[in-house]
Amino acid sequence: MEPSNNVIIAKDLQKSYGTNHVLKGIDITVERGTMLALLGPNGAGKTTTVRILSTLLKADKGTVTVEGYDIVRDADKVRTVIGLTGQSAAVDELLTGRENLVMMGQLYRLTPASAKARAQELLEDFDLVKAADRPAKTYSGGMRRRLDLAVSLIAAPPVIFLDEPTTGLDPRSRLSMWGIINDLKARGTTILLTTQYLEEADQLADRIVVIDGGKVIAEGTSSELKSKVGKDRLEISFKDAKTLDAATKKLGKAVVDTNDRDHSLTVVLNDTNNDLRKTLDSLDGSKLELTGMAVHKPTLDDVFLSLTGKAKVK
Repeated sequence: MEPSNNVIIAKDLQKSYGTNHVLKGIDITVERGTMLALLGPNGAGKTTTVRILSTLLKADKGTVTVEGYDIVRDADKVRTVIGLTGQSAAVDELLTGRENLVMMGQLYRLTPASAKARAQELLEDFDLVKAADRPAKTYSGGMRRRLDLAVSLIAAPPVIFLDEPTTGLDPRSRLSMWGIINDLKARGTTILLTTQYLEEADQLADRIVVIDGGKVIAEGTSSELKSKVGKDRLEISFKDAKTLDAATKKLGKAVVDTNDRDHSLTVVLNDTNNDLRKTLDSLDGSKLELTGMAVHKPTLDDVFLSLTGKAKVK
């Protein structure tokens, strides 16, 4: 089979549960050796899409090929070229980390010697050597997620599906996972990532697809998506909720977002210098006390809010 540059090709994916139309015609293409991030609010259909692409769920309509194999007609072949890490660790907590890896290697029909050698290699790659012979139930959340990803790589698949792999991890563990994922991509692995963290997609993905209401509403590189939003943002913080409310009413339609937790609001600056001056003069005239402010270029948070009309993913 002649390899294609497009490893994953999904066309017109549709899936419903009764009257709940989860996917309404999703098109996705992932090029070889790149990472595509799938973003969307809760319930947008991200996990449903991954389950279909990885042969765990049948679509009502549409076609998918992975490495040239049809996911329905050639499901067994598809499973030989993919790895999947779901939203929660899928390891046997009564077994040690090493035993989990060796067992999975044997399920992939590696010889006992090959399974042990591959387990040792992955334990080293994922910094789990010291904990290798401890039961997985004694692992921290970050260690379990690393082990879970290692298990999905036991057969060194060329395609990996990562469904929110860092959910629930502390910042240090998340950064560690980012390093591991970047290493996989550097080795030529093709990756489809779903994530709740916009900065994760910004840092890791070559391209991003935003889905909402079961449809693709935008796609492109991080820079391309940010350019669609366009203008600078002014973020202003206030001392309390009462002051934030007064400022929001004062600035009216210029406010595109508020954050009750930080007592802050965001204003789009169409003309940075003039609009900045007008905004500050307006607040000064109302004698509303500011505790901080910053001007920044559009982020993926701004893109997400602009496209979906919903609060930030995370």
